[in-house]
Amino acid sequence: MVLLWYGAFPLAYGLAGSARSNRWPTSAAAVARRMRQASEKAGQGQIPALASTRPLSGAGAEWVPDMKYRTRSQRMLEPVPLPIKHIDDYRPIVGDARIDEILALAAPLRGLRVLHVNATAFGGGVAELLTALVPLMRSVGLDAEWRLMAGSPELWEVTKALHNLLQGAGLAETAVRLEPFLRPRGRIRERLIEACWTPGMAGVWQQYNQLTAELFEGHYDIVIVHDPQPAGLPYFLEARDPSQKAAIWIWRCHIDLTRARPDIWSFLRTYLTPYDAAIFTMQGYVKADTPVPEIALIAPAIDPLSTKNVDLDEATIHRVLNRFGIDPTRPIICQVSRFDPWKDPLGLIDVYRRVRRDVPGLQLLLVGAMASDDPEGIRWFELTARRAGEDPDIHLLTNMIGVGNLEVNAFQRSSRVVLQKSIREGFALTVSEALWKGRPVVATAVGGIPLQVSSGYSGYLVKTNADCVARTRELLLDPALADRLGANGRERVRENFLITRYLADYLQLFSRLRTARSAAAPAPARLPEQR
Repeated sequence: MVLLWYGAFPLAYGLAGSARSNRWPTSAAAVARRMRQASEKAGQGQIPALASTRPLSGAGAEWVPDMKYRTRSQRMLEPVPLPIKHIDDYRPIVGDARIDEILALAAPLRGLRVLHVNATAFGGGVAELLTALVPLMRSVGLDAEWRLMAGSPELWEVTKALHNLLQGAGLAETAVRLEPFLRPRGRIRERLIEACWTPGMAGVWQQYNQLTAELFEGHYDIVIVHDPQPAGLPYFLEARDPSQKAAIWIWRCHIDLTRARPDIWSFLRTYLTPYDAAIFTMQGYVKADTPVPEIALIAPAIDPLSTKNVDLDEATIHRVLNRFGIDPTRPIICQVSRFDPWKDPLGLIDVYRRVRRDVPGLQLLLVGAMASDDPEGIRWFELTARRAGEDPDIHLLTNMIGVGNLEVNAFQRSSRVVLQKSIREGFALTVSEALWKGRPVVATAVGGIPLQVSSGYSGYLVKTNADCVARTRELLLDPALADRLGANGRERVRENFLITRYLADYLQLFSRLRTARSAAAPAPARLPEQR
């Protein structure tokens, strides 16, 4: 029986010897229903049906927008509360020379008004990046803000489909196994990660981007718009207020566009023309026809001083594990990701079951955040719970049951191996998080993961389930090898993937774009000389 936690209490117990082991579980569907109810009470709104359940062709009905969310009074472009951070606190980690370099880069930019706009303040890598980056921009003298676009559940349903299609939904290579790959006989069933796109869905995206533009206030020197959700902001804003063209507009794309569906990319591309620059994680993600004059490559990074990444003592780690019924004396593997088809949680459970044959007592932690802009999360949590079945050593752990950054930190540090079994991946901050904690990573060789993991040096890159099984088992059975790869990984992250490097990259880009803007500005007219 899988142990499912809700609030402060487990919904079901299956641990041997538990005084409450006679309490048999609520069904996975009932668990999902209760989580939906909790999300509504938390103000996240209704959880729409999966976009992938809608038909892909004209055989189905057109998308009908849900007008009740349109007419609801909402605070749009809401400012995100931010912690206070001090750049000097990072000196012991990265050294004085690095911090002095950052301060020198920031000096000519002091007072620059900078705005970041995205879809959500919680759940996922973008929110995590901005939680560290924006306060550090303030620390070095920039007048930086972070605000949220206008949104609602109907928009998140649309933007999830847009995200999936830009990542290659519908391709055979993105198939998700619906049956365990260890099944001894019978045909393995697979389902493509699918999504539809209709004129009505395009209209929803356009209307919320236009609404975001209508509620945009103030003038900034630089505006960074993150990902496809609010990408149409400058397109609609400049039509309403031409003075906004004075700002430098940057589109930051965090996702892998290498196999984007052509018609979907064509739709999005139309709205990218007002941007002065675009930032991608790696060159392979850049579309040849991206309609912006400047392309920058900036890989994401982690904050070593966040609650998720600071050092923890053993007593704290054990308290967290005990609170969630995890045995610290037995081996643990984990994956920290959204419950999402692109993260392949079903395949990960299959890998765990095969490894467990050779590593008795192995425990699997599947740790994920239920983000407000991800309508598929609850559904994929339910599918994962069904695949887990009645195994008491598979733990499904989410923010909706009290898992925060401290708990994620403890789960990663207690794991002998951290996995990232993604089908597509923009970067996967969780890989650098695990490496920073000295844990070796076994991950699929997709997207930005090979930037972080040097196979055989800081972990292993794999392509198949069988490879994932073999490498995970190897590290579990050879602790000395695991420790050596983990130590190598920590230094790789220190050199390449800490938030201080990320901040420096942004400061350099800002300076470069401002210099180019100044050079392009017409020279002031000369007054005639007086005689």
